[in-house]
This record gives sequence, C-alpha cells and structure tokens, in this order.
Amino acid sequence: MLFNCCILQMEIELEEQQQLKRCLSTLKVCCKVMAWIMDIAYIVVGAVYLYDCPIQPYIPIYLIVMGVISMVLRMFSLLPCTADSSVLYRICSHVIHLFRFCWFITGNVWIYSIYEPNYIQAVNSTGTYCNKTLYLFAFWTTILEYISLGVCIYCWCCLCIVRFETVNIRGDINTTNRYRVWLY
Repeated sequence: MLFNCCILQMEIELEEQQQLKRCLSTLKVCCKVMAWIMDIAYIVVGAVYLYDCPIQPYIPIYLIVMGVISMVLRMFSLLPCTADSSVLYRICSHVIHLFRFCWFITGNVWIYSIYEPNYIQAVNSTGTYCNKTLYLFAFWTTILEYISLGVCIYCWCCLCIVRFETVNIRGDINTTNRYRVWLY
C-alpha cells in the first residue's frame, strides 16, 4: 500500500512538472512573439516619424536603434554557436547588452528631458513641438520596459525562494534541479 502511494505521488509530481513545462513553454513563445512585434514597432514608428520631433530629433533615432539592437540580440541567440556558449558569443552578447543598456539610459534622458512637449506644430515656430504618436510611443514603451524589468526581477526572486525552500524542506541540494536559476 505504501509503495503504491509513493508511485502515485511520483506520477502526480511528474504530471505537474510536465504541465509546468508546457505552461512555461507557451509563455516563452508568447513573450518572444511580443518582443519581435515590439522591435518591429520601434523601427516602424521611428522611421515613419523620423523628422517629426524637432524639439528632440534623437527620439526617432533612439527608437530605430533600439529596435535594431533588440532584433540583433534575438537573432544572435538563434545562432548555432549559442548552444555551446563559446567565448566569442558570450563576449559579443555582453558587449551588445551593455550597448543596449547605455542606449536605453540615453533614450530616457532624451524622452524625459522634454516631458509633455507641445504636440501641435505652430505656424511661426519650427522647432518646439514633437509628434504626439512618436512621443507617447517612446514614453510608454520606456515605461513598459521598466515594468518588464520589475516583473522579471520579481519572478527571479520567487524562483530563488522556491529553490531555497525546496532545498531546506528536503535537505538535499540535488533534488532542486527542476528549479534551476541561471545567474548570468
């Protein structure tokens, strides 16, 4: 009887693991599709309104570069050399991530330095407005990036807690392989 209960418990845990893997896989695909859509939107909005923000002409350029860099990072992760994590891949990846981070901070300065610009182009003034669609897109996607970062940090902390709680309950560090958290 005890043996049957143990087998049943193991089958339930295995089924729960498979459901969790399917759920995470679906979530991962949805996030990747949304990321590609956002990258394309960055490029399109930046290109369409390239000359429509004379008060801060770098905002459309920021959007285009941000979209291109993000797409390069996503395509870079699809290369076969990523499977073995070669040194060259890791160096290039870190350099691109560092550039993207610095570019993001620079874009924040450009976007928030003109907060609530004049959206209407006056007849007699040529350089004191910014297209409403362009500015609000840049503004809200920047906020969305901060929210995404916060959610990622929260999820990472939750996974760490689950991992360490599992270690404490079972007392064996080898049983936590299903809750691995990669720290790089």
